Amino acid sequence: MLDDRKATILSAVVEEYIATAQPVGSGRIADSTGVDVSSATIRNEMVALEEAGYLAQPHTSAGRIPTDKGYRFFVDLLRSDEPSLDAIDQGDVGNFFAGAHGELELMLSRTSDLLVALTDWTAVVVGPSAEQATIRSAQLIDLSSHIAMVVAVLSNGVVEKRTVEVVTELTPEIVADAGRRLVKAVEGHTLAELASGVGGLGDDPLLQAAVDALGAAGREAELYVGGASRMAGAFEAVEQVRDVLTILEQQIVVVSLIRDVLDRGMRVVIGEETGVEPLAECSLVVAPYIVDGEATGTIGVLGPTRMDYSQALSAVAVVSRRLERALGEG
Repeated sequence: MLDDRKATILSAVVEEYIATAQPVGSGRIADSTGVDVSSATIRNEMVALEEAGYLAQPHTSAGRIPTDKGYRFFVDLLRSDEPSLDAIDQGDVGNFFAGAHGELELMLSRTSDLLVALTDWTAVVVGPSAEQATIRSAQLIDLSSHIAMVVAVLSNGVVEKRTVEVVTELTPEIVADAGRRLVKAVEGHTLAELASGVGGLGDDPLLQAAVDALGAAGREAELYVGGASRMAGAFEAVEQVRDVLTILEQQIVVVSLIRDVLDRGMRVVIGEETGVEPLAECSLVVAPYIVDGEATGTIGVLGPTRMDYSQALSAVAVVSRRLERALGEG
């Protein structure tokens, strides 16, 4: 635990470093904080904070920068407050969700863009896993003499569309008949159940192809990444930027990381807490969105460890609540 003076000085160092990305000296803290002590006293306290592992001193500078431990202390203080966005950002969020309509996938993709605009860092949005969702409705659409489209609306709001091709010559009547039997065969079932096989399909190749296509659609949760290029300006080393961007391209790694964060009961992971070496100088702020009492997916913001945590925490919290409301009403 830190006494009040050390906590105030540490918070001031973190805020100054987030704002300037430059090592912070005691004189700067004396000018910017309400601590009514001399620069010499602040300097001594900063030495004590460094010895305790909250600050570090780059060898090229007399100033100090926060460590992961310092950021963690700062973030834990922030999380004791109710997150809120300023009036302009609140208006942007309200306007976004007032006009947010259409398929779930499109809404989640646009939500990632909204988070980028609010935080100026990379946004990650994890959609619901389709595999365990039940099929609410299904239909077959005649496209050509050998091709049809199967469309299924799932209980989690996802709309699955798959084209199927068969050797048999198709007519509108054949497609309509197969569509009626498709409804009876799949509605109320999960995609995982379809992948395991369902009976009563007979020898209809179109019906079998449609069921197989839906069964194959059961997948890991979809990941929507917005503003990946924002990370390019966060680091000086080209190799570091490349490694971070490579991680963002690996959907299974990012989704697994987000699930691990939530499983640990955390909402913010800082630096090495991510457990992913290329992200050792990044932080991730996440929040689940819940629909009908179930955790449906997750939204988050990824940035360097010197990100504006107050803004990121507020944006993620507010957007997740509005997304829950939008999906619940939909």
